Amino acid sequence: MTAPRFVAACVQMRSSRNPAANRDAAVAGIREAAERGAQYVQTPEMTSLLERSRESLFDKIRREEDDSTLGALRDVARERGVVVHVGSLAIRNGDKVANRAFLIDREGAVAATYDKLHLYDVDLPNGESWRESATYTGGGRAVVADLPWGRLGIAICYDVRFPALYRALAEAGAEILSAPAAFTRQTGEAHWHVLQRARAIETGSFMISAAQGGRHEDGRETYGHSLIVDPWGRVLAEADGAEPGVIVADIDLALVADARARIPALRHARPFTVEAARG
Repeated sequence: MTAPRFVAACVQMRSSRNPAANRDAAVAGIREAAERGAQYVQTPEMTSLLERSRESLFDKIRREEDDSTLGALRDVARERGVVVHVGSLAIRNGDKVANRAFLIDREGAVAATYDKLHLYDVDLPNGESWRESATYTGGGRAVVADLPWGRLGIAICYDVRFPALYRALAEAGAEILSAPAAFTRQTGEAHWHVLQRARAIETGSFMISAAQGGRHEDGRETYGHSLIVDPWGRVLAEADGAEPGVIVADIDLALVADARARIPALRHARPFTVEAARG
């Protein structure tokens, strides 16, 4: 039996403080990707809004059922007959915010959702400080969803630094993994490519990760370089720096079985204990 093939795309964005403008940019990117033959299209983390002010953020976001960006992306998925993977939207969740991914099928229905598990609370050497936990609530479940061609493991941005999550997704049947992101420029320059390729190599999976790129209205600067990586760690497509745009690549799922047969690391894992040696 021939393994499925499909065309995947990433829409790289520079989301602003204006949800309507971001919504329109995402829809335009998805339409462009579809015109270039894409059947699965992914947008970045925080597709609808990048806003550091907590007060302004809460003023602009809505509950899932009232979110106009989600509605527009469901419409364009149905209009173009493509699967749309929304990297994430900021969704009102009580007194905090859910950083929530959506998988939308070709009929425009929401097939799966995922809330970002790992929250980015860090202090960087250049003085940048991020406390996502002050505003966002972390999810509590990993998600593998069925695509028409195979199985997708859904994750978001900082999740990519937790290889156990990606291994669990692959062990649950995912052949395609993801980390749509708003990576800071500083950490992206140091780690973006190696993390994406490592998650692909160690699980024998495709990695598809749309990114935010450039200097945003709220003052942050993101790295861009949206990537599509094959199960052997080869970069199939990469966005040109931080500029908004669309990348596409052919996905041949036969490469997953080939990589996992050559390096059967998923089958070779053994239980072990950790002992602290005393000398």
